Amino acid sequence: MIITIILIGLLIILFLVFTNFYPSFGGNSTKKQQLVYEQSNQFNNGKFRNTSPVPKDLSFTETLSLAYKFFTTKVPNGRPKVDLKAQKIDSINIADYVGQARMIWFGHSSFLLQIEGKNILIDPMFGKVPAPHPLLGENRFNKEFPLEIKKLPQIDAVIYSHDHYDHLDYESVLKIKNKTRHFYTPLGVGNHLQAWGIPDAKITEMDWWQEAKFETLKLVCTPAQHFSGRNINNSQSTLWSSWVITSENENIYFSGDSGYAPHFKEIGEKYGPFDLALLECGQYNQMWSDIHMMPEETAKAGIDVKAKKIMPIHWAGFKLALHDWKDPIMRVKAKADELNIEVIAPQIGQEIMVKDTITTYPNWWKDL
Repeated sequence: MIITIILIGLLIILFLVFTNFYPSFGGNSTKKQQLVYEQSNQFNNGKFRNTSPVPKDLSFTETLSLAYKFFTTKVPNGRPKVDLKAQKIDSINIADYVGQARMIWFGHSSFLLQIEGKNILIDPMFGKVPAPHPLLGENRFNKEFPLEIKKLPQIDAVIYSHDHYDHLDYESVLKIKNKTRHFYTPLGVGNHLQAWGIPDAKITEMDWWQEAKFETLKLVCTPAQHFSGRNINNSQSTLWSSWVITSENENIYFSGDSGYAPHFKEIGEKYGPFDLALLECGQYNQMWSDIHMMPEETAKAGIDVKAKKIMPIHWAGFKLALHDWKDPIMRVKAKADELNIEVIAPQIGQEIMVKDTITTYPNWWKDL
């Protein structure tokens, strides 16, 4: 019994040391910062909130039950049969690009946007595992990227939607921070970046509906219905968002992670129509449908934001739910056909011209 007590004590100490000192957990807001956050309509009683009272606060028993189901349920075809292949793009092609606005998908929700001579990364998650430590999660579906991260050119701006590990990755930040001019985040997320060595002067935190001018571009931090947290003691301590990116000739919407809610119509009315809407479509389940859209809702969201075409994202990257990995793309395409809205589904690394209306994309996932 004494040995058992000692072992349990050591495990508790190791857990506390890990969660308090391991760098990937990031930083926390100070009381002074929280006084500033209180000016936000989304911040109440020390936490950020959705407009609707979601997600539900789970009890300890409910949390354990959900975790047990997730880790013990066998998911047929939950991963591709082989690693997804990325189309390669030459670093010179990226560095010297001066054409019309285009995007390169790195899988999941990560993009390089080249627009008006600027390079912008959106939710750049280049890690193998969406977790605080490589041993705590499954590897991503693609081992290789369209371009080695070290070969990326200077990055003018990085935009983050929220602080979850499949969007904000510690090792990825270390790889890009010295070649990035500026970072844009929802309220509170900048604390993680500061903890990882990025100067406060290079970080702009924004609340919902706030607009920022970045040279010739307009960036708008817009609502989402989701949640946040990187540690057991800091849930809802940072804000989550979607983003509008507008140039003189292009208008792009990036949903981040979100359940289906009225904010899509609000954004469409205020900032639409959009040449391209990048909309979350994956890692869903009826048990958490208030914070992740079902594929049919993704197509509806495309109508709501007044998108000329939509691209499903948040799929083909990681197994974070209990559905077939191809289920998102097949269901959203079926609903989009019904609603008569165009869906594009490029392969990882394939060039996406923002205003293109001609290119067709094969069903590259069909036999995987």
